[in-house]
Order: sequence, then structure tokens, then C-alpha cells
Amino acid sequence: MMLSITSKLARCTSVVRQTVRAVLEGRSYSTETSVTFDIREPFKLHRLEGGPALNVTCTRDEALQYYRQLQTIRRMETAAGNLYKEKIIRGFCHLYSGQEACCVGMEAAIRKSDAVITAYRAHGWTYIRGVPPVKVLSELTGRRTGCAKGKGGSMHMYCDNFYGGNGIVGAQVPVGAGIAFALKYQNTDNVCLTLYGDGAANQGQIFEALNMAKLWDLPCIFICENNKYGMGTSVERASACTDYYTRGDYVPGIWVDGMDVLAVREATRWAAEYCRSGKGPVVMEVETYRYHGHSMSDPGTSYRSRDEIQEVRQLRDPITTFKEKIISANLVSAEEIKKMDVEIRKEIDAAVKEAKAAPEPEVEEMYNDIYCQPPEGFTVRGCSPFDVHASK
Repeated sequence: MMLSITSKLARCTSVVRQTVRAVLEGRSYSTETSVTFDIREPFKLHRLEGGPALNVTCTRDEALQYYRQLQTIRRMETAAGNLYKEKIIRGFCHLYSGQEACCVGMEAAIRKSDAVITAYRAHGWTYIRGVPPVKVLSELTGRRTGCAKGKGGSMHMYCDNFYGGNGIVGAQVPVGAGIAFALKYQNTDNVCLTLYGDGAANQGQIFEALNMAKLWDLPCIFICENNKYGMGTSVERASACTDYYTRGDYVPGIWVDGMDVLAVREATRWAAEYCRSGKGPVVMEVETYRYHGHSMSDPGTSYRSRDEIQEVRQLRDPITTFKEKIISANLVSAEEIKKMDVEIRKEIDAAVKEAKAAPEPEVEEMYNDIYCQPPEGFTVRGCSPFDVHASK
């Protein structure tokens, strides 16, 4: 019965959206330069007397920028999934489709000098921190032109102030606390965004990192990207307490709708200012959803229904809802969105073509980049004690 009602609601919502879209597509111009929106889902607070405002202002330029970023990540991840199915991408591959509003909203709220470290679902974060799609896809395909020279792959991409994807569940959290310690030690007012998933939230090392961060009032935002499933296990089956924003106990926390890019931006901006003021760390839970399985080897439908996935796509998709919001508010026109979609599709198609054509790294490259400043004459042992290779 519940599923039937949900399905009917989804169909009704789809009809309303189609009607709105038909009206809006007739308009080829925008009339507003700035609009204030109400936050769809109110923030939830833990050990905090006040939080972010419940309305948020978005300019026309910001709307265009966020939409481009959201759509680029979605297209890039779709391309990555196809390349994996073609066996051009090998090994692990964890897609970010459905969670795009998290990284786009957070990046919009911080500085380039702030630090970010995340887990293995890192393609979107790599792009949003400054790596072009072609270099992300080249890295995924193991090419010399990738952002880590083809040696990092899906889980190990880096750029300035982005400390990567990390392949060990939860292991990046203590490192994030260490980055925040370094930022404070160097007398900067920068912060570190330390991300982990709901599947890592029960790791002991996370609570140890929280304890040290609170003891030393480190400028660290511990962010749980709760996409509802840790691999194939739902949060309800894995955690006695699913209010992850409260799990820091003595560390203040905030919950935010991770499918709303503007809500994520405002919550992150507020949390960053809290940390910059010297008050110590914050735990932030962004409730989101992933459309694909845990990784490409997981079909993602053995532990949840296709109807559940379709319902989220129809009612809460971060790109569709944002597009409809900014068009209906006259910030952008439907024609501008269509034009941008075509540009993004062409950019990603060209990036795929370039990534496929790029050369693989030479075998000798595996011995390089062990140290950032290797001593002169530094060598690395190969498969036997008599097999020595130069390293640079």
C-alpha cells in the first residue's frame, strides 16, 4: 500500500514538473539577478544555540556556476561508468552520482586555501577542487596525462589543498585532524573539511580524532556524507544511532539536506566561520543518496528496490530540483540551461576521447614520486636485491 501511494505521488510530481517545464521552456530570457530562497529542510542542531539562517540568497552568476558544476560531475561519472563497462577503467570505481550537491555546495562556501580530504568516492571532489574532467578521466583510465600520472586511479587523486581520495575506510579522518592541526600550528585561519561515509561512522579512529580535535580546538569540520548505505548495509542495520551529527557527543553538530546545494553551502559557510573563530571542531551530517551501487561491482539493487531509487530521482534529485528552482525564480532561462547541457556533453565527450588516446605511463615511472624531494642518486629496489632503479 505504501509503495503504491509513493508511486502515485512520484507520478503526480512528474506531471507537475513536466507542466512547469513546458511553461518555462517558452521563455528564453531571465529577469532576476538575485533571489532569496527558503531552505527546504530545516537544519538540525546538536549542542548549538543557533545555526545558519533558514533562507539563502543566490545570484544569477552563482546559479549558472553551480548548475554547470553539478551537471559536469553527473556527466563525468556517467562517462566513467561507461568506460568501466568497456573495461577501459580497471580496478575499483566508486561513482558520486546523486551526491553532487555535497561537494558543489561545500566548495562554494570555502576558500581555495582551505583543505579537503575525503574517502574513495572522490571523482567529484577532485574536479571541484580544480582538476579538469579530462585529467580526472585520464587518471581513471591509467594514462600518463592523469592528475596523478596514471598511478593513482579512482581512489587516489590529488591537487593543491586536496589530500585525496583514500582507499582505507575511515583512515582519512585522523589525517584530516592532523591537517587541521597543521593549519592551526601555522597560525592560519584556514579550515579542513574531513569527509567520511555513514559506513565509516562507527570506526574507532573517528572518535579518537574527534577527541583530539576537541581537546586542541582544531579548525576541522568532520563531515559524514550519509548516503543511506554502507556498501550493501542500510544505516538502520549498521548503527544504533543514525543521527550522525550528534555522534561527536561533546563536539557540536549540524544536520543538512545533502540534496539541496544551497542548504549545503550555507551550512558549510556557517560551520567554517565557527571553526575560524577558534571555537573548535564541528560535526556535519549531509543526508544524501547514491544512485549506483557501492562500487561498479555492486548492482545496487539486491538490498534496496528499484522503486526506491526511482523515487529519489523523481522527487529529490539535486540537479533537477536546483534547475527547476532557478528557472522558476527567473534567475536563468530554460534556453541557457539547454545550451549549457550541450556544452557540458561536448566537453565530457571530448575528454573521454582524449583520455582513451593518451599513452600509459612507462614502467620506469612506477619508481618515481616516492619522495617529494629525493636525495641525489636515490634508488629503489625492484623484485630482487640485484634489481635497482633510479627514482626521481
